[in-house]
Amino acid sequence: MTDAVPLRQRLLSIDALRGLVILFMLLDHVRETFLLHRQVSDPMTIDSTEPALFISRTLAHLCAPVFVLLTGLSAWLYGQKYQGRGDVSAFLFKRGLFLVVLEFTLVNFAWTFQFPPSVIYMQVIWAIGVSMLALAALVWLPRPLLIVLALVIIGGHNLLDGVHFAPGSALQNLWAILHERSWIEAGDSLRLRITYPVLPWIGVIALGYGLGPWFANGMQPALRQRYLWLAGVGALAGFVGLRALNGYGEKPWQAYESGVQTLMSFFNVTKYPPSLLFLALTLGIGLLLLLAFERAGHKRWIGLLATFGAAPMFFYLLHLYVLKVLYVMCVALFGLNHGAYFGFDGIGPVWLVALALPIALYVPVRWFAGLKARRRDLAWLKYL
Repeated sequence: MTDAVPLRQRLLSIDALRGLVILFMLLDHVRETFLLHRQVSDPMTIDSTEPALFISRTLAHLCAPVFVLLTGLSAWLYGQKYQGRGDVSAFLFKRGLFLVVLEFTLVNFAWTFQFPPSVIYMQVIWAIGVSMLALAALVWLPRPLLIVLALVIIGGHNLLDGVHFAPGSALQNLWAILHERSWIEAGDSLRLRITYPVLPWIGVIALGYGLGPWFANGMQPALRQRYLWLAGVGALAGFVGLRALNGYGEKPWQAYESGVQTLMSFFNVTKYPPSLLFLALTLGIGLLLLLAFERAGHKRWIGLLATFGAAPMFFYLLHLYVLKVLYVMCVALFGLNHGAYFGFDGIGPVWLVALALPIALYVPVRWFAGLKARRRDLAWLKYL
């Protein structure tokens, strides 16, 4: 029996989910641009974080895990369109290198507007790039072994939280890249900030690749959707059960006089590097959203989200530069009103800007997504 849900619709649900988390990312980047004087810790400090700010930041937690998972899934689908694992491995290697270079150049400049840079922030694009380089090798593993390895990394990396090396040593620098968020001194005038240690993300991208056969042409839609439901609910149940025990890999939650703060504490999880509980929560929600988007079919709002998800790197670069230009203009017009920063007085204006920008950026993003769809002869477009 062939799949009653055509490939186009399955890809539409993937693009729609990617588009949704991109918009959550935009919200978080607006916050980091115009509310930087109210920077939050990781995990957040419940006593000093109001619910609206907590919700805004927690929504953004979905972005990296879902995006990395979908990157692995998309790599598997890429192999079905071309010549299998050899083509996938070569593409992952080239695109991974491209993303690492992009992080060090255009992305870092968008954040700092500094050239030459004194600090390079190795963030999500770097993590995706390195994860793709790792997956270029891992795709040659048998699928069951790949999935087991992914789950071991995701579930077991918190056992390494107590491992540390002498500051400035070669092992410490390697460990910073893999698992410990810290600084690397790259020279007298250049420092590297490892914001996204890559080890857990390698597990997530490998898991996404391992889930690829769920989206094969021969997979019955009811069975795929059942798998998505069981995996999503299972991940969330695992999160609730393990979190209730106040164990493994996370700072304990606590009860407050306020029920809202108690709930915030329960869902207050660690992103850098992402704990098992962080990934169980976000990936569980992501899988259920993917199920819901496939079932939603071709509704107009799915198509609007999919437009953003079809050109993710173009949108990423575009929105970073738009936000930076807006910030520079605000400083020129209004000056610095929060110490060393210009910023909003609360989270409300952050949401307003985050709602307005997708409308303003929709036309250029739709144009670029259309260009990618039309000009498949331009190989470089695959990297964006």
